[in-house]
Amino acid sequence: FEPLDNAGYFDLTTDDHASDLRRDTILTLEKMSIPVEYSHHESSPSQQEIDLRYADALSIADALMTYRLVVKEVALDHGVYATFMPKPSSDVHGSGMHLHQSLFDECGANVFHEPDDPCGLNLSKTAKHYIAGLLAYAPEYSAITNQYVNSYKRLAAPEAPNRICWSHASNKTIVRVPAYRPEDEIATRVELSLPDAAANPYLAFAVTLAAGLRGIEDELELGDPADGDDVLAAPRMPSTLSQALDLLEGSTLMKDVLGDRLFDFLLSSGRRECEAFDRHVSSWETDRFFSKL
Repeated sequence: FEPLDNAGYFDLTTDDHASDLRRDTILTLEKMSIPVEYSHHESSPSQQEIDLRYADALSIADALMTYRLVVKEVALDHGVYATFMPKPSSDVHGSGMHLHQSLFDECGANVFHEPDDPCGLNLSKTAKHYIAGLLAYAPEYSAITNQYVNSYKRLAAPEAPNRICWSHASNKTIVRVPAYRPEDEIATRVELSLPDAAANPYLAFAVTLAAGLRGIEDELELGDPADGDDVLAAPRMPSTLSQALDLLEGSTLMKDVLGDRLFDFLLSSGRRECEAFDRHVSSWETDRFFSKL
């Protein structure tokens, strides 16, 4: 494929075509009552980020499905193609679907917020248990949040969130606690960076919420945030879809959340994809081996 620009992160000097495409996409989304909070150019050529305003999980899942269709339709109107493929090329950054999550009680208070948090992040004990649940069950829900063989090409990249730990700022940890407006109760939240842009939002939301809520229910303890060498020393996420499916298959929590029928379907369809991928001879192999072996 040929990118529309050669711009980088937050670059404001992209060519008119890419800038117009993102603007027209946002205007179309807002006409369809899907509010956009932020947008900017991402790290790789032609890679764009559009962040939707927060809402309840089901509303956001519905909005994301519409969002994907709008992105593709507007791109076609501009004579180009948009993809949500997690890793469309080996020489570009992968595309994620970062989930910002928080829990509110029946009175509208954010139960993740605690102004007297000793770690200085305004995180309540409930929030810390929730993060511990996200980390503990991440290998088991990986096949849902990262459901294609291509998903693990994204996670293999050096800059990808593939370490099972949490931090304030590191891009390599699967959970991050944003520091935006730390004194604002509503802004206190958890960012799960693991899911990719192709994930089914209904399933991804269901399994990650279940993991976090199980962490609260079981009062799982959260370790210290990781930084520098601590991040690299943390356990890695599964490196292939096949490994992720093995971990999903052994997960009682994921089976309870998804139900027997959907659970079995996801396993069987994932296994078929792995088998087809294993049989495929890629251009990388022929370029590397054909004339030498």
